[in-house]
Amino acid sequence: MLYRTAGQFKTSYHADHALFPVRQDALLLGFILLLAFVVFPMTASEFVFKALLVPVLIYALAALGLNILTGFAGQLSLGTGAFMGVGAYACYKLVSIFPEMNIVVAIALSGFFSAAIGVAFGLPSLRIKGFYLAIATLAAQFFLVWLFEKWAWLYNYNSSGAIQVPNIDMFGVTVAGPNASAVVQYYFVLCVVALVTFLSINITRGRVGRIWKSVRDMDIAAELVGINLMKAKLSAFAVSSYIVGVSGALFVFLWRGAAEPVLFDIPLSFRVLFIAIIGGLGSILGNFLGAILIVALPVIISALPAALGLPVSSAAVEHLNTMTIGALIIAFLIIEPHGLARFWAIIREKLIMWPFPH
Repeated sequence: MLYRTAGQFKTSYHADHALFPVRQDALLLGFILLLAFVVFPMTASEFVFKALLVPVLIYALAALGLNILTGFAGQLSLGTGAFMGVGAYACYKLVSIFPEMNIVVAIALSGFFSAAIGVAFGLPSLRIKGFYLAIATLAAQFFLVWLFEKWAWLYNYNSSGAIQVPNIDMFGVTVAGPNASAVVQYYFVLCVVALVTFLSINITRGRVGRIWKSVRDMDIAAELVGINLMKAKLSAFAVSSYIVGVSGALFVFLWRGAAEPVLFDIPLSFRVLFIAIIGGLGSILGNFLGAILIVALPVIISALPAALGLPVSSAAVEHLNTMTIGALIIAFLIIEPHGLARFWAIIREKLIMWPFPH
């Protein structure tokens, strides 16, 4: 009965293709936003902000960028971690060269550097695709991480080779750096993620999104009907890399506080890829569901024995964590290969038709 649709009539094409064709979806989103903007900041501790809420949002944003490229445009990429690094180092250099620059402007501009690099490494997609394109982006991953290590100008010739985030104020409030409050950083990340997600939804539901989907489904047929494949593929690389670059800047400036080149190595790329696949390719919601499973659930499992007072060693908890997450990933992919977003869509369809079995 939660999804009773009786009386919700569609009298126009515009209404039938609205963002929320079912009124309950808008109410559910409003409830989630109420939790995110009001309930969590009032009840969560600093540990919850640092270990759960902020990393889930940042990883979900990175997976969103990858999903636009892979899920909507059908172009494989294994270099997400390196593109996040481009955004992080670009933001670091911007605030170093222009210390008076607003952090919002610096993060927004850092995405353009990542987009430019993404387009450059996306050029092979005009001639190759599939596994071969994935290898090309993997080469970009290795090259960019090597560049982060060897080009000392990127980290201001620091002897440690790492970038350190200074204290950055905005309107008299410290939003980044060692003195920044966890709740302020959470609100900052939440607002950026909400804005980028809103824009991504509109892009993927519009003309550009339909072009990407046609290229993903069959690029030859798309070209025959007049779609410019070069423009379509490179625009997907640009938008995807921009979002990934913004997430990389948030990753360092609003969460980690410092970073070394190894932080953006291949394990980070695979982690973001797992989030996108588990959440569901071609889905906006799936990025958040996948981030909750891959990022938040291990933290909850690690803290559970101590909360219950069970005498379990940290090594055993770590092994249990790995086995549990691996088993859940395999189970979800067997039950629903299209990811958690499809799993939720099936539940929603059942709720709409309840109590009828068909």
